[in-house]
Amino acid sequence: MKQSYDFIAIGDMVTDAFIRLESPTAHVDIDHEVREICLRFGDKVPYKEVIVVPAVGNSANAAVSAARLGLKSALVSNIGDDYFGKECLAALKTEHVGTEYIATHKNQKTNYHYVLWFESERTILVKHEEYNYTLPDIDSPKWIYLSSLGENSLPFHGLVERFLTNHPETKFAFQPGTYQMKFGKEKLAYFYKRADVFFCNKEESQRILETKEDDIKKLLSMTRELGPKIAVITDGTNGAYTYDGNEILFMRPYPDPKPPYSRTGAGDAFSSTFTVALALGKSVSEALRWGPVNSMSVVQQVGARAGLLDRKTLEGYLASAPADYEPIMI
Repeated sequence: MKQSYDFIAIGDMVTDAFIRLESPTAHVDIDHEVREICLRFGDKVPYKEVIVVPAVGNSANAAVSAARLGLKSALVSNIGDDYFGKECLAALKTEHVGTEYIATHKNQKTNYHYVLWFESERTILVKHEEYNYTLPDIDSPKWIYLSSLGENSLPFHGLVERFLTNHPETKFAFQPGTYQMKFGKEKLAYFYKRADVFFCNKEESQRILETKEDDIKKLLSMTRELGPKIAVITDGTNGAYTYDGNEILFMRPYPDPKPPYSRTGAGDAFSSTFTVALALGKSVSEALRWGPVNSMSVVQQVGARAGLLDRKTLEGYLASAPADYEPIMI
């Protein structure tokens, strides 16, 4: 019997292998404001530990976030017929995420990325396998969340566009990944215009808009001119901003209980939690309060999934938040 879902995420899934590096075998070099992680070339470089985290990636993270917060969620993705693909499926089933829309490709590998983890930051070595992307019959979910796909996925976006055009009742969240940004805003113009909510960070907004503009208000305005009803731009530890055409809101991060352990997944946690809040009928202001709580929790653990909260725990953090933990109009 076909399931009816509140939230379906579409995008590539990956296994992340976190390789923890330490000083002095690794260090950060700053050249013309560009920070680079440096290792001795041709050397045998010791590492402290490796932690393997299956079933992650922007869309997989969003599907898990939605499930933990109480929505009925599923993932449209692709895996190879290898050990890592089976491991990804098992992890999602444990999270109560629907897996029936995940295609297994014979004689292909599952996406596997290497995360060079130094202090609380990371540099990720990525490779998207070239899957034959298809869109299964996903019925009519209340929300679609589209994010990172591979370099050969442009034709697949046409299938998603057709689905969204034929299902105007389905709300749409768009968090473009690397290749979606490389395709350019013109080729994916439909998705910017169709988005009920759009997410990117400040640097990504400059890349998408092809501008050196640094003023966040102008970036929000320029982003919203692409079409999304709500434009959301995050700025790391500086906080997050939204613009719905009427007002610009700023939300500071939720206070960290201790220094971040690993920042991987913080952006995905914010974006997915913000979307889930909207799906639950919350206002933009309420969604802005929800998002940073999950980001705070995720950065306290390794990987993008471990720290994602259930609704009761998230609401507990909100209940104990500082009195000034509220969005402000700027």
